[in-house]
Amino acid sequence: MRIAITGSSGLIGSALLRSLRAEGGHETVRLVRRPPRAPDEARWDPEGGSADAGALRGCDAVVHLAGAGVADHRWTAGYKRTIRDSRVLGTTTIARALASLDAPPPVLVCGSAIGYYGDTGDRETDESAPPGEGFLAGVCQEWEAAAAPAEEAGVRTVFARTGLVVAREGGAWGRLFPLFRAGLGGRLGNGRQYWSFIALEDHISALRHLIATASLSGPVNLTAPVPVTNREVTAAMGRVLRRPTLATAPAPALRLALGGFAEDVLSSQRVVPRRLLDSGFAFAHPTVESAIRAALR
Repeated sequence: MRIAITGSSGLIGSALLRSLRAEGGHETVRLVRRPPRAPDEARWDPEGGSADAGALRGCDAVVHLAGAGVADHRWTAGYKRTIRDSRVLGTTTIARALASLDAPPPVLVCGSAIGYYGDTGDRETDESAPPGEGFLAGVCQEWEAAAAPAEEAGVRTVFARTGLVVAREGGAWGRLFPLFRAGLGGRLGNGRQYWSFIALEDHISALRHLIATASLSGPVNLTAPVPVTNREVTAAMGRVLRRPTLATAPAPALRLALGGFAEDVLSSQRVVPRRLLDSGFAFAHPTVESAIRAALR
């Protein structure tokens, strides 16, 4: 297959590239913001609304993963605009570029997040749930709506609503591992909030499953089958790393340190991958302990 990818330098994008290259037989096109420096690179400018449509011509799939890191900076008003614009403007640019082609790629897998559902408490939530409230829920709604030009052009569009990716290299877990290794890990807030996680290996397999499964379109939750509480995550990290987990981060301290992002850390999202399971996907690491061990290998 010929597959175009945005966000190919990020945690998930780089892992997807490694997976495709390891298998062999696939051609990849990396959309980059700077001038291309390699034969497999093509230019796009999400802020300016332009993309090299010629590079997308003949692709079998486009995987759109670009977006500013939610946890990379304190949520000032300016950085919240960056989070929103990087997703909405980027998706609009890709969707319009695909719609401009006489024969667009058959499928667009567009990144999204379980933040779409807001705080779900202890209520089990699947793709049939309505959008929630709050900053991230609003961003996710705009993010997915921005793909409309591609959908209207007949491109099968799948929204990969991603949970917390368990990986050593980055994301939320990339920050947790050093703390727990140092014996400074512990629960966040009261620890009763649900974390819907997914192992990086399973996430990449799921993305490839979305590309290959013609019956899937619309939202698909990319989370492990059984969400766990922050207390359970803390206990699993302690067991795997063989470190004490006595430290705690009270909610007021988190709000002081993280600003608005603290609400995302403290909110509860008990999200299940109903459509992924119904389509026949099998998880290699369905439990949080298995996902943690896989990240450390």
